[in-house]
Amino acid sequence: MAIVSAPTALRRWEALDPDKPALTDDTITLSRRQLARRTNRLAREFAARGVTEGSFVTIAMPNRCACIEAAIAALKLGATPQPVSSRLPKRELDAIVELADPSLVFGVEAGSYPDRVTLPAGFEAAATTSDAPLPDRTARHWKAPTSGGSTGRPKLIVAGTPAEVDDELQPFQFPVLIPRDGVALIPGPLYHNAPFTTGLQNLFHGNHVVIMGRFDALATLELIERHRVQYVLLVPTMMSRIWKLPAAQRARFDLSSLRVVYHMASHCPAWLKAAWIEWLGPERIFELYGGTEGQAITALDGVEWLQHRGSVGRCVSGEIRILDEDGNEAPVGEVGEIYMRPTPDTGPTYFYVGAESRARDGWETIGDIGWLDEEGYLYLADRRTDMIVRGGANIYPAEVEAAIDEHPAVQSCAVIGLPDEDLGQRVHAIVQTAGGVSESALARHLEERLAKYKIPGTYEFVSEPMRDDAGKTRRSALREARTAHPRLIGEGYIDGPC
Repeated sequence: MAIVSAPTALRRWEALDPDKPALTDDTITLSRRQLARRTNRLAREFAARGVTEGSFVTIAMPNRCACIEAAIAALKLGATPQPVSSRLPKRELDAIVELADPSLVFGVEAGSYPDRVTLPAGFEAAATTSDAPLPDRTARHWKAPTSGGSTGRPKLIVAGTPAEVDDELQPFQFPVLIPRDGVALIPGPLYHNAPFTTGLQNLFHGNHVVIMGRFDALATLELIERHRVQYVLLVPTMMSRIWKLPAAQRARFDLSSLRVVYHMASHCPAWLKAAWIEWLGPERIFELYGGTEGQAITALDGVEWLQHRGSVGRCVSGEIRILDEDGNEAPVGEVGEIYMRPTPDTGPTYFYVGAESRARDGWETIGDIGWLDEEGYLYLADRRTDMIVRGGANIYPAEVEAAIDEHPAVQSCAVIGLPDEDLGQRVHAIVQTAGGVSESALARHLEERLAKYKIPGTYEFVSEPMRDDAGKTRRSALREARTAHPRLIGEGYIDGPC
């Protein structure tokens, strides 16, 4: 293992082949030399405006090369990039900026924050600014993504690790699995942890990183063929949309370059995972589970999954245990809350700004529930805050959503619990369809897949996606909107982003 700073790793790859493509978006491709020079100039512009070692740089940029360039420029100064969605409502962004107290907010209109230094999204460093290499610095905390969590209040999840790279990491080494001097495709939004982390880590290991302005199923396959992509990061929503393309369309593309299809961020329905394994082969399909906090991580490939159907893998980093409501160790196979911690010989993997961790005796939870089998493979149930209790029976929304998503006319869905005078809660499904499907048709579809008590009692058909570009849905917001405005149920009402 040879640990070097992230800027040093980039310089080494530039020296090996300066004209090789480094970064591509929907409009441009930057070579390694161009990326180095542009980020050197941008870093000097940042420094001239007060960005210092140890400070935060809030980056509110769309999925373009400029977003990655801003992150690299911050790291070259020893600062910590703090990515956020460029589409955040001003009120939400205000709360994050107040929390982070950044030295610079990049990607907002002039005057947005009169008491702070800002730069607009289209900012370009002056041509007269030096593009020579900067003194080597290593950011103490290499990223600080944001999470709203179940409460909707923002918090920063600041990495406990510095901006360092194992310069001798072998290509496709499990569980990292990234190529070396290859090509990676990142279709997801860079303000989310997995695309941001994976995109930068691929750059640090010499890969040509292709980013999409917005996910599109057909375009994803086209880019894999065009760039001979070896590694692609997906979420189950993307996998579902690709799979639901006409088979003849999927068959048009040469995907033989693919070595790794890595999916994470939300639980993948078993039917969808099995379909991808049959399509591309189990040796190319990988899954990772873990929070942005990184206390522990599980992973597995498709071969293991076929032997442990529905699992998200065994621990490859840190430790996991399942605790019941009283804090006792749950027996093998029994559902409880998932608690994690780093291995005792390692330091903290993160710290929060704006929140406190939920912990028991040094073990922490992010609210997920699940169980372990005899071999230590983890299976997810759902988030405890989203669980529906109907007449005393526990119903996990993810299970119902997976069954609904199997219907060929369904594009996305969300399942929530709404108040019911008789049973406590009723199961309510919000469904986005293509071509339309009736309640009775969905009910017949679900009768073959779910116990009767799990089948939704009410349905709501909408035209908007139920999950964002990262495959996430905020069930709490959907539930609160419909509880506050019950008359709107069935009228396609959605309160803000999902």
